[in-house]
Amino acid sequence: MSVRIAPPSTACPDCDLLQRVPPLPPRGQARCARCGCTLARRPYGPPDLPLALTVAAAIAFVVANVSPLMDLSAVGRVASTTIVGGAYEMWMQDERITGVLVAFCAVIAPGGFLSFMLTLLIAARRTPVSRLAAEMLRWGHHFEMWSMLEVMTLGILVALIKIAVLATVHVGIGMLAVGALVLLFPAIALTFDEQELWQRVEWVDAVVPPPVTGGIPAAQAPR
Repeated sequence: MSVRIAPPSTACPDCDLLQRVPPLPPRGQARCARCGCTLARRPYGPPDLPLALTVAAAIAFVVANVSPLMDLSAVGRVASTTIVGGAYEMWMQDERITGVLVAFCAVIAPGGFLSFMLTLLIAARRTPVSRLAAEMLRWGHHFEMWSMLEVMTLGILVALIKIAVLATVHVGIGMLAVGALVLLFPAIALTFDEQELWQRVEWVDAVVPPPVTGGIPAAQAPR
C-alpha cells in the first residue's frame, strides 16, 4: 500500500473555494476552478534572478534618494531637489500630511520592501530556510503595497509639463533612477517564486498532514 502526504489545500482569494494546487511547470499558472482567479504561478528564469534584480533595485533606490530629481532654472535662479527634500519642503510649508505620505510611500515603504526582500532572498539560499523568512515575506508584502513610486512618477511628469511653461526643466539622475525602480519592482514580483519559498519554510509548530492511502485526491486525478 503506497503512502503519500496530501498537499495542503489553497483557498481562492476571490471565492474561498478550497482546492489543491498541483506541481506547476515553468511559467505555469494554476487558476481557480470556479472563478478563474490565479491561485499560484511558477516564474521562469534562473533562481538567482530575483536576487540580482533586488540588488539592482537597491542601488537605483540609493541613487534616486541622493541625486536631484530635476533642475529648475528661471530668471537666472536655479533650484533642485530630491525625494526626501521634497517631502521636507512640504512639511515646512505646513503641508505635513502630504509630506508624511510622500516620505512613507516614496522612501520608507520602498526601502523597507527592498530591505526585507534582500534579507529574504539571501536567507532563501540556505537549506532549510529559517522560519523567520515567513515573517519577512509578510512584512515585504505590506511594504510593497504601500510603495507607490509609479504614482509619484506620474505626478512628477504632470508637474514637469506644467512647470515647463514657466521655467527651464532639466531631468536629473534621480528621476532616471526612479524610472528604473518603476520597472524593477514588477520584475522582482514576476521572477520571485513565492510558493516554492513557502514550501521550504521550516515551521516550529508545523503539523504533518495525514497521509493519503490507496488513492489519488480528486483534484489531482488524471483525466
